[in-house]
Amino acid sequence: MNSIPVVDLALFTNGSDDERIKFVHDLGTAFTEIGFVGVTNHGISDEIIAKLYEETKRFFALDLATKKKFEIEGLAGQRGYTSFGKEKAKQSTVADLKEFYQFGQTVEDGDDIKKEYPDNVVGEEIKKLNQSFFSAYRAFEKSGNYLLNAIALYVGLDEKYFEPHVHNGNSILRAIHYPPILNEPQSAIRAEQHEDINLITLLVGASADGLEVLNQKNEWVAVKSSPNQIVVNVGDMLQRLTNNRLRSTTHRVVNPPRDLWHTSRFSMPFFLHPRSEMKLDCLASCIAAENPIHYSPITAGEYLDERLIEIGLKK
Repeated sequence: MNSIPVVDLALFTNGSDDERIKFVHDLGTAFTEIGFVGVTNHGISDEIIAKLYEETKRFFALDLATKKKFEIEGLAGQRGYTSFGKEKAKQSTVADLKEFYQFGQTVEDGDDIKKEYPDNVVGEEIKKLNQSFFSAYRAFEKSGNYLLNAIALYVGLDEKYFEPHVHNGNSILRAIHYPPILNEPQSAIRAEQHEDINLITLLVGASADGLEVLNQKNEWVAVKSSPNQIVVNVGDMLQRLTNNRLRSTTHRVVNPPRDLWHTSRFSMPFFLHPRSEMKLDCLASCIAAENPIHYSPITAGEYLDERLIEIGLKK
């Protein structure tokens, strides 16, 4: 049973004019009302997902000393490994109960923006991991771009509005491991309530339950989706750009029941970011007398820096 609306991306990529119009309406409505949606026929193959999970589990099973070889000082967690207890929600004083590994953009066309990006971390132990990350990254980019095309139409823009802004964008594919809970947590849950920083997040099926969203009635609702779906949500950059028309919904990952504390949870979100120079000024099509401008001008790069400082990954 799905707890969030579900849309079929094939209706947008291969559907009739009427089917495309309905997809745009349904996606936009979901992002307006709850900020989360399940997407079928998303184009990310079962083989890519299975390989990603296989290599991710193999990496996190390594001893800590080996994993820490890939935790590079000065990268603010944007590439390679980030050890347990380093990241927190912006309003929290307690770190989340997780460790993670991040893989970023690979610029292959000579674009000058490559100068802005650190190289992905390399090493013999993570060679296969990086290969699976690269394949998954490209698949997520393709699906995400289609979704942004539909979002552009929903808010009255040209369908291709986002394409130059996300070409070689600063997107991140993150593999998260929530280890078994060995002691009574101080106050943290696996991931405290937060909103994502980026434009949209695409999440392939997590290995266990735990994701919850805060609905408009201020109630926590567990996100349930089918194995053939990805879960997609609005991030703060898109909320800001659309002047709160599309909702960046608060969400969290709660701890399992005590009898399952001995189990791990794995999660694979793709945070779709634009290029750093993209302006996040509120769109004219989203400003009205009943919805005046809520945000001051800022670029995506400036906003990302602010948020990385807030969550403790950057000083």
